[in-house]
Amino acid sequence: MARPACTDPVILNQWHVISALDEIAAGVVNDTLLLDERVSFTATPDGECLVWRSSPSLPAGAPVDPARLNAAEALPAKPEYGYLWTSLGDPPADLFPLPEYHHPRRRNMNAGTVGVATSAPRAVENFLDLAHFPYVHEGSLGVLPHTEVVEYDVEIRDGEVHASKCDMLVPKVGVNFDAPVVMRYRYRVPHPYCVMLYYDSLPDPSVEDICAIWVQPLSADRVRAHNYMGVIDDTSTDNEIKSYQLLIFAQDKPILENQHPKLLPLDPRAETPIRADRSAIAYRRWLADLGVTYGVVPAPVRA
Repeated sequence: MARPACTDPVILNQWHVISALDEIAAGVVNDTLLLDERVSFTATPDGECLVWRSSPSLPAGAPVDPARLNAAEALPAKPEYGYLWTSLGDPPADLFPLPEYHHPRRRNMNAGTVGVATSAPRAVENFLDLAHFPYVHEGSLGVLPHTEVVEYDVEIRDGEVHASKCDMLVPKVGVNFDAPVVMRYRYRVPHPYCVMLYYDSLPDPSVEDICAIWVQPLSADRVRAHNYMGVIDDTSTDNEIKSYQLLIFAQDKPILENQHPKLLPLDPRAETPIRADRSAIAYRRWLADLGVTYGVVPAPVRA
């Protein structure tokens, strides 16, 4: 077998998203890129998901007989949280927990998958950046001149990055929010390439809505961002929820694609941080402590 393009064991051994389950064409070959390698997948008529290293003998769109797949090229498959996940290495038995997914009132959906010419860590860090809301998302997630990011808490807990008490004046948190509110956000990074935002649901503030991106690393500097939404919303249509989320992401995309370098520098001296960057700083340190080298510019080893 050829040497893998990605040699970072931390990333190779992660579960990575490759598709929303409801977007898989059943009975035929679906094809994508993961960590610079072609990967194929399908769903059988009874709903079983199969993933394997791509082969010229089974091009995208071709009918596939699961019994004839080469077992040596099989990859692990995990349908979870409405998506299909796989790994090119030796992943843990379970994906990160997301108990909120199973709330009886929650509407879980893929709000769109977008290709972006950036690295997975850059995409995650941009998602964590509160300071850009008033400038990039004015009228939706922020409003000028209310640009101050108040002090908030950041910690590494249970092997994840958590940011809490993130208060922002937000004109329209989600498609079903019609009035400006000071929203208290909290962030969670449970995976090097996945990030989640929690906020109080409008119909039931005792429950949190969730907006997240599961970032699929096509290569070190190209990704597909799968936008997961898990909301308590009895009034909006699926299309309205998805359209609003894609509008927000469309505003972020040119910012992401114009950042240089596209790989995320882990050296704390590489880019000047400000107070609002506390979660980004913690995220970079966390990646460095994990030993991640794919999609980043590693910090130099000091004597």
